[in-house]
Amino acid sequence: MIIGIDLGTTNSLACYFNEGEIKIIPNRLGDSLTPSVVSLDEDNNIYVGKIAKERKILYPHLSVDVFKRSMGTNKEFILGDKKFKAEELSSFVLKYIKEDVEFYLGESVEEAIISVPAYFNDEQRKATKKAGELAGLKVERIISEPTAAAIAYGIDKRDDNTRFLVFDLGGGTFDISILEMYGSIMEVRAVAGDNFIGGEDFTDILYRMFLDQVKLKEEDLSKKSISHIKKQCEKCKVEFSSSKVVQIRCNVEGEIYETNINMDDYEKSCELILSKLKKPIEKSLKDAKIKLNQIDEIILIGGATQLPTIRKFVGKIFGRLPNTSINPDEAVAMGAALQGAMKERNKSIKEVILTDVCPFSLGTEVVIDSSNNRYNETYFCPIIERNTTIPVSRTETFYTAHDNQSKVVVEIIQGESRLVKNNLKLGQITVNVPRRKVGEESIDVTYTYDINSLLEVIVKVNSSGEKKRVIIQKQEDKISEEEANARFEELSYLKIHPRENEKNKEVLSRGERMYEESTGEYRQIINSALIEFGNILDKQDKIHIENEREKLNDLLNNIEFEQLY
Repeated sequence: MIIGIDLGTTNSLACYFNEGEIKIIPNRLGDSLTPSVVSLDEDNNIYVGKIAKERKILYPHLSVDVFKRSMGTNKEFILGDKKFKAEELSSFVLKYIKEDVEFYLGESVEEAIISVPAYFNDEQRKATKKAGELAGLKVERIISEPTAAAIAYGIDKRDDNTRFLVFDLGGGTFDISILEMYGSIMEVRAVAGDNFIGGEDFTDILYRMFLDQVKLKEEDLSKKSISHIKKQCEKCKVEFSSSKVVQIRCNVEGEIYETNINMDDYEKSCELILSKLKKPIEKSLKDAKIKLNQIDEIILIGGATQLPTIRKFVGKIFGRLPNTSINPDEAVAMGAALQGAMKERNKSIKEVILTDVCPFSLGTEVVIDSSNNRYNETYFCPIIERNTTIPVSRTETFYTAHDNQSKVVVEIIQGESRLVKNNLKLGQITVNVPRRKVGEESIDVTYTYDINSLLEVIVKVNSSGEKKRVIIQKQEDKISEEEANARFEELSYLKIHPRENEKNKEVLSRGERMYEESTGEYRQIINSALIEFGNILDKQDKIHIENEREKLNDLLNNIEFEQLY
């Protein structure tokens, strides 16, 4: 059996699909949610979940939470005399969940689908997979949280094409994802987010308000007192769901401190962090080239979306009520369980083809000639832009930068800054070119990126036909050269430029014929349409090309009809 696990910043949850329905698996304490907290005692025994959360108040130096934010980094967490990385701490949570699942089901469980925030990069996803493997789980697939939530909401069962936005605010991370469902394909159109905004930050605002109102300074408090106050603030934050005024009462070093905080004051204090939530929303809509009024449905997931402050913010910014029909704490794990059932080819589940996007831009370094024939600083030229559906292949042509140039060095760059120095260098390829005048020699640079985060770069010298190729992959997840070659052989169809596609060639040829046969206004209309379609072909966006090709065909059909009648 394949289980679905939502490995959350604040809480984690497991589900499975059986007898036509999704079932939530309770932990050993009978709870659905397991706090993502790890604690160590003096004998090096490891505690996970609610016990660890309680111990964090008493032994903050031996306990840790919110470590998911550091997945895929070299940050180390010190518990007593021991050091742990985020994936190791996550593996303790996953092992705890695995034991609970096996006890509940009465059978061994070896495989899981684990969810991650959509904005997690390659390193963070691999760290999550490694955490699962350390816990004794085979992790065949990492699924993005918004995609899992969409499956749980049954978006895949809609008859019509559906565009939807998933607003995912968990304990420690925030994601905005725009997805589109058409036929049996669920395509991620754009992702954006912030790995350092979450429900914990809204708790921290209450904590700061409490300290300010009772005249306490954090530097005068022990770690134990800070943990105690934050726990009380977390409880009071939840109380805002049913009350407009909450009382925070804490015992600090034997003295009682208490104050009342009303929702209006709290929401004013939250304005800065709420404003930070707007940027990923705007960015994702812009990247997806979709307007807000073109979104069919808005889905809320993540425990923090239960806060009245967040729901009011979402309603105001989107101008409509979001869909909250599924418990936001459970939606992701439910979707992951459904994905597990699809992988098992469960006959009662409609299989959905899930596409993902490249979360960062990939390109190379270029120089720009200034008016005095000297070169400015090098600039980044994206070849595969962020939020491009993967697998993908893109080709760009570059020209020599000065007379008698004998070599071209292609730097392989990842990032978003226009300056190369601010981005990450992945590798380079050097090719020889014949010595000629500036701009007379050209190279084609092809980037191919697959769903396993492998990047193939091919540089071809157009005059000589010489080719050089390199495959970029992470050292710790390295596969054999034969396996890599086999994967990119499977993607060879992507490397054919859209102009060579038979359907595209056919509509271009038809347009050229009709241009020659037409005169006057019809000729101008056809010429403009062919130029526009040619520009779209150069962008090599398969879905966009298919849509525009259909429009061009419709235009040519209408012109032919009008000319006949």
